[in-house]
Amino acid sequence: MCGRFAMDDTVNELIAEFVLTTGREPQEWTPSWNIAPTDDIPVLFSSRREEGTENRFQVGYWSLVPSFSTTLKLGYPTFNARAEDIAEKPLWRKPIRSQRAIVPALGYYEWRGEKGHKTPYFIRDPHDDVLGFAAMYSWWRDPAKADDAPDRWRLTATIITSDAVRTLADIHDRNPVILPRELWQHWIDPTVVGDQRLVDEAVRAGVAVASGLEFYEVGPVRDDGPGLIEPVGPRTTLPGL
Repeated sequence: MCGRFAMDDTVNELIAEFVLTTGREPQEWTPSWNIAPTDDIPVLFSSRREEGTENRFQVGYWSLVPSFSTTLKLGYPTFNARAEDIAEKPLWRKPIRSQRAIVPALGYYEWRGEKGHKTPYFIRDPHDDVLGFAAMYSWWRDPAKADDAPDRWRLTATIITSDAVRTLADIHDRNPVILPRELWQHWIDPTVVGDQRLVDEAVRAGVAVASGLEFYEVGPVRDDGPGLIEPVGPRTTLPGL
C-alpha cells in the first residue's frame, strides 16, 4: 500500500532530465512531506503528438478518476491499483494500455503496530535517490466548467502496488512498484502498449529497488515540513535479496 508520501523540490531536476523543451512550461510543484490521497501529487508522463511523443510534468489529483465520472470524488478508493490482473480490471484496463506515469517521491510512510498504538516509519533509498512509483493517469472533464475554462480538465493518477518484498513485509503486506530510473522512459512511453506482461515486468524490476530501501521510525505525521522525515530512532538498511 502507498497512502502517504513525501516529495521536495528535487522534482525540478527531474523536469530538466526528462521533460522535453517544447515551449510548454511545466507546472510548478510545491514541496510537501505529507501527501495524502486526493492531495496534489507530481506526475511525469508522456503524450502523443503529431511529431512523436512529448514528456510532460504536471501536478495531478491523487486518485484516478475515469473520464466518464460526473464527480471528482468517487465513492471508492482509487489512489492505489493492485498490480495483479490489472489489465483485466475495467477501471484500469484503459489507462494501463497507454496512460502510464511515474510519481516521484523522496519516500513513503507506513505504520506498524496495534490499532491505536501504531508507529510511523519512513521508507526511502539510503542513497537519497528519488523513488519512481509506477503509476497510471486519466484526464477528468469537470462538467461544471465551461468548454473554454482553462481548468476544465483535471489530471488524476493512481500508484500501482504489489505484494511486499520480503524485507518490507513486516511493515506492510503491500509496497508501491518502484521502477529503476533506466526504465522510467519505457514505462511512460505511450507507444508501448501496456498489458499484464508489462506490469509483471515492472513488478519484477521493482523488487530489486524495494529490497534495497531503508526504513526508520519518525514522529507523528502531522502538518507538513521536512522535519516529518527526520528519524527518531536508528535507521535500518534493508539487506536486499
